[in-house]
Amino acid sequence: MPKMKTRRSVAKRFKTSGTGKLRREQAGRKHMKAEKKPGTRLRRLAGTTDVAPGDGKRIRKMLNG
Repeated sequence: MPKMKTRRSVAKRFKTSGTGKLRREQAGRKHMKAEKKPGTRLRRLAGTTDVAPGDGKRIRKMLNG
């Protein structure tokens, strides 16, 4: 049987934490500096957050994990 291939687009967007939780970047931050948005919003959207429980199963399947 052939090896399962990882969805590369999903692998670039999601990472697994040391404890096994799925982490993602927050949306809506990429072009904020160019558009002169407030720094408070930039800081609020910084870092990663947990993936919603309903999406986790589907994402793990695409990551072959």
